Amino acid sequence: MKTTLSILAGILVLALVLVQVGVLGGSRPADLGVSKGRLKPPSPTPNSVSSQAGLYPDHPQRDYALIQPLPLRGGSAAASMQALAAALSTTPGITVVEQRPDYLYAQATTRWLKFTDDLEFWFDPARGAIELRSASRLGGKDFGVNRERIEAIRAAYLAQP
Repeated sequence: MKTTLSILAGILVLALVLVQVGVLGGSRPADLGVSKGRLKPPSPTPNSVSSQAGLYPDHPQRDYALIQPLPLRGGSAAASMQALAAALSTTPGITVVEQRPDYLYAQATTRWLKFTDDLEFWFDPARGAIELRSASRLGGKDFGVNRERIEAIRAAYLAQP
């Protein structure tokens, strides 16, 4: 009995160490970015949101994924993207990985299990708005986490002076 408990405790400690070093973080998708005026499509499972989900009428998760883009702030794309970067920098667990005048890529990491989600924002000159996408790397369902995170980012972005 004592040996069994020791083995179980060892397995638990090993699992916790593996989680903390990022085993559940997944890998950054190679196809992120803007291609032909579009961000990557939403995930085929309910674990992402995208302001461009409407561009994919036959997508199995279009209705689940659809979310509004961010409006411009300060009258320009550059000012808007700076305001967005500032909002992201104050959001716990988010790291801005890439920032250009019209595009921003960030990663959101959960506190305990270290799951990583990919966040993309792109200023679409034709629409005059910031298109966005937030998707979980692992798992088939996000339980609304990506939508909640984007809405919190939207609130922080719009609350800036």
